[in-house]
Amino acid sequence: MADPVLPVPHRPGAVSMFFVAKAGVFALGCWIWLLVLVLTGDEATGAHVLAATGAITTTLVGVVLGIRLALQRSAAVRHAELKRLLVDISWNAFAAAGNAETSGKVVPFPTAPGEDERSPRERISVFDRAPGGERSGRDRGGDRRR
Repeated sequence: MADPVLPVPHRPGAVSMFFVAKAGVFALGCWIWLLVLVLTGDEATGAHVLAATGAITTTLVGVVLGIRLALQRSAAVRHAELKRLLVDISWNAFAAAGNAETSGKVVPFPTAPGEDERSPRERISVFDRAPGGERSGRDRGGDRRR
């Protein structure tokens, strides 16, 4: 039997890629402009400062946007893998529950322990304890003295 074709995960960044490319084009233009000014001029003028500022700024903007795009893409791949894993887990649990002859063969998912099931060595926050040591919810209101 052939393997099913897996859908391609959502790849964000068409707009982000446009801005990375746009910043790269502007940076290249500013660097070329600065190079031309340096090779043709004798002394530094305001145009040199403007070209250098534009070159540095657009280069930094392009790098930051490129890093953001790479992080978005890797997060999208991780998210797609996590969704696929959750679907596999839920499908396997559903199939195991449906195929089980008795209810003892299905391993339940772990749940948070109740108040009676806490181990004696488990740390309890100061806010969870009443003055006498017994547990009371997180009641931060009440009668406080100044």
